[in-house]
Amino acid sequence: MARMTGRRVLLAVPVLLAVTLGVFAIAAASPFDPVRAYAGTAGLTASQENLDQLRHNLGVDQPLLARWWHWLTGALTGDLGDSATLRAPVSQVIGERIGWSALLCALAFVIAIAVGTLLGVLAARRRGGLLDRAVTSVAYALEAAPPFWLGLLAVWLFALKLGVLPAGGLTDTGSEVATAGQIARHVVLPALVLAVSQLPWFVLYVRQGVGDALAEDPVRGARARGLRERTVLLQHALRSGLLPVLTLIGSRVPELITGALLVETVFSWPGIAAATVEAATSVDFPLLAALTVLATAAVLAGNLLSDLLYGLADPRVAFDG
Repeated sequence: MARMTGRRVLLAVPVLLAVTLGVFAIAAASPFDPVRAYAGTAGLTASQENLDQLRHNLGVDQPLLARWWHWLTGALTGDLGDSATLRAPVSQVIGERIGWSALLCALAFVIAIAVGTLLGVLAARRRGGLLDRAVTSVAYALEAAPPFWLGLLAVWLFALKLGVLPAGGLTDTGSEVATAGQIARHVVLPALVLAVSQLPWFVLYVRQGVGDALAEDPVRGARARGLRERTVLLQHALRSGLLPVLTLIGSRVPELITGALLVETVFSWPGIAAATVEAATSVDFPLLAALTVLATAAVLAGNLLSDLLYGLADPRVAFDG
């Protein structure tokens, strides 16, 4: 296990380097002018000399490779640079927001896995039955629903129509202190919407895996020995049927990150979504590169976690093979 983890970490280094270089290359080819975005309305009346001086101060007048290398060497020492659009160090911008995004993603992922496993098992018990058809139909429908549409629908129903949950934000209107109770109430809707956007894949994977396991000879043998259906389902079929789901956990991380950005925007959740949008539209090189590296590292970590979980669950898989 340790050897495979070390090998994956070493392979992640060139991937992250290529990703950061790609970010700077795409930003350099972008039609957006970061200097005018930084200057705002003052840039409309500023002289070309002032704009050139500002361009030099921001370092965007340097060649592509020079800007990338300057950012990379600084990042290796912990200096991610300053965000030109948010007027703050990049590490501070990310540090203030990453915790809220992590909370939202963790809650949504746990809910999606738990509910998806439950519904998938129930659907697999009677494949072709009424419950199976209902669950799979809803799963396929949700698969095609974009997260922002689900978010708007949830706001309309639960916040505007029923008034049982807040429409967005982190605290109540007029509140100066974020209490645990307020945060718990405000995180419910975005976490549920993000979980529902991830739910169909877990439902369908569990249904397929458990359904196939129920038809295997070991499970049939357990039934022939007179074991209770509950024991057969939970201790034999479920254990074997969940193996493919472990690989799904890592593959859903990119979609989870994308969905989180959309959900955070809809619910005004104080995560990294707003910073990501501003960095992209304003061509904020340091912030854009740091956020992209962060997302890439999360994807690589998710894939590694899937492989480790699969190897722990199935002893036949060799970690160091």
